[in-house]
Amino acid sequence: MKDLIAAFPLGFVASVTSDGAPAVSPKGTFLVLDDHRIAYSDIRSPGTRRNLMANPAVEVNFIDPFKRKAVRVAGTSVLHPKGSDWFKAQHPIWLDVFGGLAKRIQSFVEINIHSASEIWTPPYDDGATEAEMIATYKAKFGAIYP
Repeated sequence: MKDLIAAFPLGFVASVTSDGAPAVSPKGTFLVLDDHRIAYSDIRSPGTRRNLMANPAVEVNFIDPFKRKAVRVAGTSVLHPKGSDWFKAQHPIWLDVFGGLAKRIQSFVEINIHSASEIWTPPYDDGATEAEMIATYKAKFGAIYP
């Protein structure tokens, strides 16, 4: 699961709005901190930030579009604003990984993981291999983006 997140750090973050509705927003700067925590940088996500401040429950889904496997992570979020000790300690890591984009970070969102699970597409149930899935989706993406 860590390898998938490292290779594809775009996570689809599900939070809850003030009226109880689900809200999903992609965040492309996730890093695995350790076995129990992941985090992303908040560059321009006022809605998600507002939702998490009111209700810290969060789920994130990461997808490997070639293997057609995913990771679903559920946990509790903690916001770390610019200027906080946590922010100051972590910012150099994001700067190293994400370059100039990291200069626009407004806060970090740390997620303390309560549960994590892998999700596989149904063709695996029918005996498909990772190599077959990768070949199929390389061809599909190659046709879309020649």
